[in-house]
Amino acid sequence: MNADSQSLPCRVWSWGVLLGLSMLMLASCPLLAEDGWVHYPGKEGPGKGKRIVFITGDEEYRSEEAMPMMAKILSVRHGFDCTVLFAMDDATGTIDPNNQTNIKGMHFVAEADLVVLFTRFRELPDDQMKFFVDYFEAGKPIIGLRTSTHAFSYSRNKQSAYIDYHWQSSRWPGGFGQQVLGETWVNHHGHHGQESTRGVIEGQAFRHPILKGVKDLWGPTDVYGVAHLPDDITVLVHGVSLAGMQPDSLPNYDKPLMPVAWVREHPQPHGKNNRIFCSTMGAATDLESAGLRRLLVNASYWALGMEKDIPEASEVETVGVYHPTAFGFNGFVKGVKPSSHALP
Repeated sequence: MNADSQSLPCRVWSWGVLLGLSMLMLASCPLLAEDGWVHYPGKEGPGKGKRIVFITGDEEYRSEEAMPMMAKILSVRHGFDCTVLFAMDDATGTIDPNNQTNIKGMHFVAEADLVVLFTRFRELPDDQMKFFVDYFEAGKPIIGLRTSTHAFSYSRNKQSAYIDYHWQSSRWPGGFGQQVLGETWVNHHGHHGQESTRGVIEGQAFRHPILKGVKDLWGPTDVYGVAHLPDDITVLVHGVSLAGMQPDSLPNYDKPLMPVAWVREHPQPHGKNNRIFCSTMGAATDLESAGLRRLLVNASYWALGMEKDIPEASEVETVGVYHPTAFGFNGFVKGVKPSSHALP
């Protein structure tokens, strides 16, 4: 037996060790890319079999934290199958709300029964945006939150097939926000960062199913100005500007009430209407309010035509710990991956 043949077992063992170490290192090192979404399969409940897709992406109000929390409630407590999409930095595989041109997983919208939109000034590539537009034009329901009144902004690609969705569109005045949700961006009616919002239920709408069990609405974000609501809107909640950032702050009596939550049915040419719920509340810190969480859970039932299934007091306890980040530009938590929001 020559020297080479005598060393063969040693070489095989060495290569085996190296292969094992390599696999261990790959398993322990973070990958540079991951899916831009998190999925919560529906548990038992009235929503079993219904699919809700949440589209997040705003620079200021932490939709990337708020919507996974709401999706967990709707999945675990009510049985809905929920998927949350995020604005992504593909190079790192982390959530980047400042990236206005990339929301991964838009293909899930094609199979959605309900879309919850919480974006701000997004300019998605046409191949991503098409999924949303096809969904909308099919007459399916949409819930829009906070900055979704100005969800889209086309400042880069002036040739986009979807440029009319721009929040300042002149051909489709006010773009998607005004034409579909009922309003585009107007102004901060409340003093931003210094005045909070107390929600007051509209007396003529108090029997609306979305308001079932909703009693206390307060959030630290300010009231948005509203100027263009169409006649077919039903206002559910008005916002009082409080002269402070606490739930018991006194009202600013110099500022009139503004609508902060409403519903409508948006007509489509083929005859099927979109059920629309919109609220200018909804920041991650606003959603520490159980009343606001109940409003959104009930709105999800209503949007899906399931108003008869809305409980007298919808279960809205958060699933796990929820400590939202304060609103503000460039205040998002860096390095978070969609998988960080997975259920334990």
